Amino acid sequence: MIIDSFLILLPMIFLSLSGYVLSRIFPLSEDTLIRIVTDFFMPVLVFYSLYTSDINLTKTIKLLGVVSFVLIFLFVLSFLYCRLFKLDFKAFAPPILFMNSGFIGIPLMKLWGGFAAMNYIVIYDQIQTFYIFTLGLIIVTGGFTLKGIREMIKSPLLWAIISGFLFKFLEIPMPEKLIEALGYCGAGAPALAIFVMGCSLNNTKFVADTHLLSGLIFRFVFGYIAGWIATSILNINGMERTVILVASSLPSAVFSVVLPLRYGINTRFAGSLVLISSILSIFIIPIVFYLAG
Repeated sequence: MIIDSFLILLPMIFLSLSGYVLSRIFPLSEDTLIRIVTDFFMPVLVFYSLYTSDINLTKTIKLLGVVSFVLIFLFVLSFLYCRLFKLDFKAFAPPILFMNSGFIGIPLMKLWGGFAAMNYIVIYDQIQTFYIFTLGLIIVTGGFTLKGIREMIKSPLLWAIISGFLFKFLEIPMPEKLIEALGYCGAGAPALAIFVMGCSLNNTKFVADTHLLSGLIFRFVFGYIAGWIATSILNINGMERTVILVASSLPSAVFSVVLPLRYGINTRFAGSLVLISSILSIFIIPIVFYLAG
C-alpha cells in the first residue's frame, strides 16, 4: 500500500521538480504564475467540480463540520503553544491551520481516486479557502479591516465557491457545452498548480529551529488526529474518510505565506514550514494512506 501510494505521487514529484528546475534556469514570474492558477484555472475547476459533483447537502454540511473542527482544534493548540513560548501567533498559526489541499490535494486525489475523490477534496479545499479569507484575515490583521474585505471581495476563488454552491443546490441549469468548456479549462489546474508550487520552493528561505520541528508535528500529526476525531464523531467512512484524513495531514498551504506577507508579517517560519513539509510529504502521504486504509 505504501509503495502504491508513493507511485501515485510520482507525477506530482516530476511536475514540482520541473517547476523548480525551470525556475532556476529561466526568469519565471512566480507572482504571475500564482495569479494565473488562483484567479483563473482554480476558480474554473472549483465551479465545475461543485456544479457537477454528486455530493448532497447533508454530506456538504458534514464536511463543513469536519473542516471547522480541524481548524478549531489546530487553532487552540497553536494559540496555547504561542502563549507558552511567547511566539507571534500571527506568524506561527497560518501554516499550522491551513493545509495545501488545493495545489497538492486536488491533483493527488485525482490520481488516487479519480473524479469522485477529486470533487470531494475540492469541496474540502473551498470550505478551507473560505476560512482563509475570513479566519485567516482575522489572525493576520487582528480583526476585519477595510483592505482585507476588499481583498476578499476581489477574489475570483471566493466567488467561484459561492456561485458553485448556489448553482449546485438551487439546481440552476447551464448549457451542456458551457459545462464541457469549463471542464476542459479546469482540467489543467491540478498539473499547473503542482508546477507553480515547485517554482515557489525555489524562492523560499529556510530557517531551522525547534519551533520548526514543532510546526511539522502540528501540521502532520495533529492534523491527522483532528481529521480522525472529526470523522469518528460524524461517522464518515469509506472514500470520504480517506480523503479527509489525507487532506488534514497535507503540508502547509502556500497561502499561509502569501496572506501574512501582504500584511507585513515575518514569513520566515511559514516559508520554512511550507518548504520542509512539502518535501517531507513525499514520505508522509504514503504513510497516511496506509493508516487511513
